Amino acid sequence: MARSAGLKRPKNSFAPVHCDIKDPSLADKGRGRIEWAGRTMPVLHQIQERFEKQKPLKGLRVTACLHVTAETANLMVALKAGGAEVSLCASNPLSTQDDVAAALVEDYGMQVFAIKGEDNATYYRHIDMALEGGPHITMDDGADVVGVLHTRRKDLLKNVLGGTEETTTGVIRLRAMARAKVLGYPIVGVNEAKTKHMFDNRYGTGQSTIDGIIRATNRLLAGSVFVVAGYGWCGRGLAMRARGMGADVVVTEINPTTALEAVMDGFRVMPMSEAAKIGDFFCTVTGNIDVIRAEHFQVMKNGAIVCNSGHFNVELDLKALGKLAKSRKVIREFVEEYTLQGGKKVVVLGEGRLINLASAEGHPSSVMDMSFANQALCSEWMVKNHDSLERKVYGVPEHIDHEIARLKLRSLGVKIDALTRAQGKYLASWDEGT
Repeated sequence: MARSAGLKRPKNSFAPVHCDIKDPSLADKGRGRIEWAGRTMPVLHQIQERFEKQKPLKGLRVTACLHVTAETANLMVALKAGGAEVSLCASNPLSTQDDVAAALVEDYGMQVFAIKGEDNATYYRHIDMALEGGPHITMDDGADVVGVLHTRRKDLLKNVLGGTEETTTGVIRLRAMARAKVLGYPIVGVNEAKTKHMFDNRYGTGQSTIDGIIRATNRLLAGSVFVVAGYGWCGRGLAMRARGMGADVVVTEINPTTALEAVMDGFRVMPMSEAAKIGDFFCTVTGNIDVIRAEHFQVMKNGAIVCNSGHFNVELDLKALGKLAKSRKVIREFVEEYTLQGGKKVVVLGEGRLINLASAEGHPSSVMDMSFANQALCSEWMVKNHDSLERKVYGVPEHIDHEIARLKLRSLGVKIDALTRAQGKYLASWDEGT
């Protein structure tokens, strides 16, 4: 049973830390996880070393609502090295690694409010706890902290200098707020960085989603029909990896250009109403609601396996599935079987939440290295530039994107060419023809 760690003094003589975690005794295991992930996060490590010397976040409070994983822990350590006072809560009730949460409290003296499997009320209580004291910088993965600040905790908005947002879903929500002129402070859409979405979303989501599905089910993908709903960067990566495992991949899309790209990439493309009849596995990666609905569940094969890797569980209409079902039962961890009228069974993984974090460990640390490097550097940029920024969503500055790519290449031992003076002049001129 989960319990609160309350006000506890960590081993390393930090000041008493306010937290709510499952079990402080898990810290040793979590510390090993954090160290293991950090070994393949060289870009973030270099930023941490500079932060340690320069303290660009000194005296600032950062409230981060992110997946509480070993990779995220390395970002939190880098922010603390930069002088920030960090409060961390979970951005998904099933994504928390309880041992990592314990290590952050016990070994790093951080305020952490996250317990794997927490209910919805606890989830929002943890956000409130992380906001205590009032943040200067927010870090979101889905814009839930921003949402709370703009509804129940408007009194804290006056202290906020700016924020960052990790995901496609969050950026969509924030841009809607900006259009409605209700966004209270500037935010950098970290997801817009090329070094984020082209790598984290594609390679990270692709690998970790397949990992989560296989861990939850132990089913063979080879020879199956695998339906990917959405062909954005996450969908591209998932389709690529499913095909690599031997599946016959079907893509569903609403964007004609993206659908055409999927066709050109060699995938079958069709509406979900048709795909629902032939799929063995279904995974949504759209960031939208009700992607798989009652009419789709009704025509699925007996034993069809359905999951989501698109942030929120709203991509699957589980309320509709619940109404269709005459019974439901959990048959193994993260696997719930719904029995419909007539005896047909539909299987839902991880309560419809992010399957790559519910039943697996999320993205590999080597791709999160770049995503979290963006978070760290964009926080520093926000602190330096907030006075001149409007209350809207900004893209990651190009020089930050390029610097992260440069550092990553250097860590991999990869060298690239540089323009000669003549080439630079040619590209900058208009008066030289062929």
